[in-house]
Amino acid sequence: MADIQGTCEARFHEVREMLAASLDGGDDVGASAAVYVDGEPVVDLWGGYADAGRTVPWQRDTITNVWSTTKTMTALCALILADRGELDLTAPVAAYWPEFAAAGKERVQVRHVLSHTAGLPGFDAGTTVEDLYDWEKTTARLAAQPPLWEPGTESGYHAVTQGYLIGEVVRRITGRTLGTFLAEEVAGPLGADFHIGLPPEDDHRVAPVIPPADPPGAARPDTPPGPEIRAADANTAAWRRAEIPAVNGHGNARSVAAIQSVLACAGTVNGVRLSSPSGCERALEAQHYGVDRYLGARMRYGMGYGIYGGQRACFWGGWGGSLVFIDFDARMTVAYVMNHMVDQGGLGDERGLGIVLAAYGGLAAAN
Repeated sequence: MADIQGTCEARFHEVREMLAASLDGGDDVGASAAVYVDGEPVVDLWGGYADAGRTVPWQRDTITNVWSTTKTMTALCALILADRGELDLTAPVAAYWPEFAAAGKERVQVRHVLSHTAGLPGFDAGTTVEDLYDWEKTTARLAAQPPLWEPGTESGYHAVTQGYLIGEVVRRITGRTLGTFLAEEVAGPLGADFHIGLPPEDDHRVAPVIPPADPPGAARPDTPPGPEIRAADANTAAWRRAEIPAVNGHGNARSVAAIQSVLACAGTVNGVRLSSPSGCERALEAQHYGVDRYLGARMRYGMGYGIYGGQRACFWGGWGGSLVFIDFDARMTVAYVMNHMVDQGGLGDERGLGIVLAAYGGLAAAN
């Protein structure tokens, strides 16, 4: 059986068992799982290996690229600014970024970007992965592009562009990049080991992304324009140093859960107040419900998060398997982060979902 390290309250033993089974079954190489209730860690586990050769153990401070789970960090920064009265989520993006009004985008609102309905799911032809490392070039390109559809009328997953669009609004308001704002205003005060734009001194702690072993699953109905990002791109120094606030955050389950517990705990975690309760509730404000043209699934989008069914819960995950799930009523946050990607197409695989279901088993055991 896999050697699982860390702490786990007895009632949440199913989470430990689920993580061990995933590691033993070969779907995982290295991974971490965390459950926070009322802002306190009731599960903080890790195991497996940080490398494909299975020679370097996954340690407590191992981090990895979490792909689109990064979007929840970017969304939280926007919600915090909105709660402070510095950002109006219903205002045009151009109110903060005047150049953005070009090419018929004057009606694109901040909430449209957060809900993937802005009509800017990709980039004009000719964009390369290397272009993504140049913030000014990339945001200028987005400012000049026309929307592909009437903003707010349909959703098309803004896989990479969402981070630049929200990030530039944050930069125009605060004078700081999204990564800097997250570090200084969120991760730092919470003591959370999550980074958008990773310093070189942390490279030794990174578990390289391991690309999917199997072919991708069913083809999506459409593909947004832009560069084809390969899993291996995340293992380069250039990727780690850049700020790509939709897809290149580095962390582990502990840091993801610690930060997103801000929502589950009505804005205050361990005495650190980052938002009012009403500011957190805005994540659950439904913005669009329908089949996403790129994900090919029916999605209920809130303010930067997917809304889970009719529950007061939201979530999002990353390419290959990472996931965070936030239950407002249970005041619980569950996170799963791994290095081995399993791409089954659409919304990903079931490893993270298994961790979430196991966490609910622990909650039930306490009642």
